[in-house]
Amino acid sequence: MEHSQRILKVIGEKGVTEYRVTKDTGISNSLFAKWKERPTSKISSEKLVLIADYLGCSVDYLLGRTENPEVNQ
Repeated sequence: MEHSQRILKVIGEKGVTEYRVTKDTGISNSLFAKWKERPTSKISSEKLVLIADYLGCSVDYLLGRTENPEVNQ
């Protein structure tokens, strides 16, 4: 699964709209549309951190490196 697909999946599971994520994180709506059209693993670390923090999950989870969404501190 590409990173963008996992991000979209988590957004759906959290019951958050993509619109809300774009407004709260400053990530463009067009980027989400692009991810739907052409899933990719090429996502900047800055955007991954913003989304992980917003969704309350780990970057490793969004990257598919773990199946545990919890942030370990």
